[in-house]
Amino acid sequence: MKTENGRKQGGGAAPCAACKLLRRRCGEECVFAPYFPADQPHKFANVHKVFGASNVNKMLQELPIHQRGDAVSSLVYEANARVRDPVYGCVGAISSLQQQIDTLQTQLALAQAEVVHLRVRQTASFSNYGLSPTSPSNSGSPSSRLMGSQSRPMFEMDMAVDQAIGDSMW
Repeated sequence: MKTENGRKQGGGAAPCAACKLLRRRCGEECVFAPYFPADQPHKFANVHKVFGASNVNKMLQELPIHQRGDAVSSLVYEANARVRDPVYGCVGAISSLQQQIDTLQTQLALAQAEVVHLRVRQTASFSNYGLSPTSPSNSGSPSSRLMGSQSRPMFEMDMAVDQAIGDSMW
């Protein structure tokens, strides 16, 4: 017969990964058994290496049962991150991802500024040839419809592009 956590009842139960690593008997009341199954020994090995079995045991005992699964997931995540990067752990991974986001946002802002600059140049070339962006020959293109409402002088548009580039870099 099995208990609700999937372990056999009685003396013949296979020890959980924690009890196996700690070389102790795994009883029915083992706090580790539901979260560190025997077929996943690496999970507990890293958690034990980083936090220690006694500390993990105390943490799990102090939490309500419905929160223990989430706590173990967090402990496993942090332990794995600490094994990969002993100094910064998961903070190093978060910092690296934040730097990537910042770089990509800067690249996006520069690309958007380039699009604005190209549209301004397109509008300027239309006006150099005597065509207005709202003339019947140009009314079908999406960029000419967008530029049709803009009547600012060219140097103001260049200043707006320069401002957009400057804002995106900080």
